[in-house]
Amino acid sequence: MASSGMTRRGFGAALGAVAGAALVDLGTAPRAARASHESGEPSDLVELNSNENPYGPSAAAREAMTRSQAVAGRYPDAAVDEVARALAKAHGVPPEQVLLGCGSGDILRMADGAFLAPGRKVVVAEPTFEAVLAYNRVTKAEPVKVPLDASFRHDLPRMAAACDATTGLVYVCNPNNPTGTIVTGDELAAFLSRVSPSVTVLVDEAYFHFVENPSYRSAFDLLGAHPNLIVIRTFSKIYGMAGMRLGYAVAAKDKIEALARYASFSNTNAAVLAAALASLADADLVPRTRRRMNDTRRWLVGQLAADGRRFIPSEANFLMIETGRDVAPLIGEFKKHKVLVGRRFPSMPTWLRVSIGTPEEMVAFVAALRAIVPARAAA
Repeated sequence: MASSGMTRRGFGAALGAVAGAALVDLGTAPRAARASHESGEPSDLVELNSNENPYGPSAAAREAMTRSQAVAGRYPDAAVDEVARALAKAHGVPPEQVLLGCGSGDILRMADGAFLAPGRKVVVAEPTFEAVLAYNRVTKAEPVKVPLDASFRHDLPRMAAACDATTGLVYVCNPNNPTGTIVTGDELAAFLSRVSPSVTVLVDEAYFHFVENPSYRSAFDLLGAHPNLIVIRTFSKIYGMAGMRLGYAVAAKDKIEALARYASFSNTNAAVLAAALASLADADLVPRTRRRMNDTRRWLVGQLAADGRRFIPSEANFLMIETGRDVAPLIGEFKKHKVLVGRRFPSMPTWLRVSIGTPEEMVAFVAALRAIVPARAAA
């Protein structure tokens, strides 16, 4: 190789070596003192506000990120291709049906640009993850919000009925953020059969890996029968890389091409791509992390039940608790107890969303909850 540069093949080989050297995971390292999101300074706050994985990336992924410094001076084009191939193999599709983004939020932005415009409609549940509507402020499509059903789940029949000839995009978050609820595989299949093929349906499976309910079915199983379907996932949650930013979409080739027209140039980086390869190569990483975090969620559910509190059963790494009062001032009270909790959702103003942290962090949360909102007040 000439000293003046590195070929695409050479870069891919280097990054492959980076990931390969990190495949032996020595276990997730203990979390160091975290920096405050606001100041960057070390913080003793318990951060349960953003549905993050408190354990962070695996040891193999951390090592891969460190080793990626060797190729940090080069654009990671070959690594993008390598990660796309790995994801395509995992999902049983050709690589041209995979598109990477700077987090799954980047994919949502692309979808708004590709399928929405003035005079079009975007159909969403209420409440759900707000990014699609936030980006829609630019595309200026008409938002159609369909309230959740009595079980705090997507009301798919009503969402299907809300679609018409002007609908450009339907967004289904499954499991849903902020409620942690799911729609079943049969419900999702029936919904897709009711929606016109001219309507793009985007299913966000950011929290897929935490689901244990046997009635759940990934939308990946339905891609072949529904060419209007896009499925997105992220490395932010189960893989613990929220700060590194990597998400992806899988869809029919024409949908991927439509999204790609709105993609930013070079929207990934060498470190996160190396970490993704290392994470995908670790067959035990997902079940190990799911077990660890879901066990902590079960402990929290037990504490809430013992207090007689009302909560929404969750299939994600967070859940919602009824407080009996507006949560806006409570968020500040929790911060005084050095616990950060989720934001207020206007359509569910008395429900508090809390992310699942480490066992020690959840003990701190429960203590703060009992001090701020005694169980009898929340009933």
